Amino acid sequence: MTLKDKLAYNETFNCVQCGYCLPSCPTYVTFGKETHSPRGRINLVKMAAEGRISLDELAEPIELCLGCRACEPACPTNVQYGRILESAVDVLAEHRREKQSFKEKVTRKLLFDQLLPNKNSLRFAGSGLQLYQKLKMDEFSRKARLTHILPKSMRELEKITPKVKVEKRKNTTINHSPTPAYRIGYFVGCIMDTFFKRINDLSMKLLAAAGCEVVLIEEQTCCGALHHHSGEKKQAISLAKKNIAAFEKHQFDYVINSIGGCGAAMVEYHHLFHPEDEWYQRAKQFSDKCKDVSFLLDQLELPFKKEVQTTVSYQPSCHLKNVQKVVDEPIHLIKKILGISYQPIKDMDRCCGSAGIYNIIHFDESMEMLDQKMGNIRKASPEIIVTTNPGCHLQMLMGVKREGLEEKMRVVHLIELLAEACEIN
Repeated sequence: MTLKDKLAYNETFNCVQCGYCLPSCPTYVTFGKETHSPRGRINLVKMAAEGRISLDELAEPIELCLGCRACEPACPTNVQYGRILESAVDVLAEHRREKQSFKEKVTRKLLFDQLLPNKNSLRFAGSGLQLYQKLKMDEFSRKARLTHILPKSMRELEKITPKVKVEKRKNTTINHSPTPAYRIGYFVGCIMDTFFKRINDLSMKLLAAAGCEVVLIEEQTCCGALHHHSGEKKQAISLAKKNIAAFEKHQFDYVINSIGGCGAAMVEYHHLFHPEDEWYQRAKQFSDKCKDVSFLLDQLELPFKKEVQTTVSYQPSCHLKNVQKVVDEPIHLIKKILGISYQPIKDMDRCCGSAGIYNIIHFDESMEMLDQKMGNIRKASPEIIVTTNPGCHLQMLMGVKREGLEEKMRVVHLIELLAEACEIN
């Protein structure tokens, strides 16, 4: 197979280099380099496919792309930037594997093969972190400067890590209505259910309170988003097959999640397969049922009981907005809460710089984007910043801390705010 076949070469010709994508691209706005713009990257992919530049020359511009896909809604010719980017990521990952050190290979294998897709491994890691927090070793480590042995990105993330509560998930059904509006299969995720288990619990309770039958099945696994974005396509396909097979055993109207990034991966599961592959149609049927929790809650009647007198701004998840096309629903839900004063943020649609593990591997670049975001948030001066994705949530927590605003601003998931207004805990 030639490089033109491996890269989405034909798709690059849809780009007419008009530049409409430039103002929407966080890396172009931040760094001001054409090679870090969507049209620049598309042209580089085309040149690499034609052999006019090397894969090493393509690597940095692609690796510094957030994958937020904000360029897609801005594009007048409907360029499928996501497909072009994914093909480049896959090719570069294959190229990198040929030069990886033994240590790098072991690290990636532990992360992508042993930790993320393995519930027992995640529970073990989460339990260790839970004990670390419970014994206040986190506070001691910071005071004793023991955390300084960590890379800068991990050191900063450690400061804002939420309190972890690890419990084994069992098959669960919640239903308060004799005639439920919908039968829901609930997807909890892996990282989400380790760090934000409470949000998953509240999501299921809210859906049930709004008249749905909510079912959690044990067989579900990691969505594979981080694998796919890191070029580990085989593992991503394997995880997709496991989830499709697990959920299609049940007659669900929707498969609901509260994780912008995971939801985006699942609504595009069919892109992992060739249209003639038997898994393509199965993946398409599954993807069509995958929806964000805000999409469904906005259609249902929530039992609001309490006024929440506060000022709220919303930081959208890029993958929720640009891939799942869920744009207005979270804002509608925020405005339905009595007492809320909604305050938009300037350039609210621009990525906060989290982007999966981007803020770990490209920490300094990520912080440049976060500082721009926080400058706009400071001007809006909300008491609460609402998020819809765990990565965005952690990034906003870091931004609030960097700005010294912990006493003035809270960061909450949309579900937490809705649950408070419904007096559900």
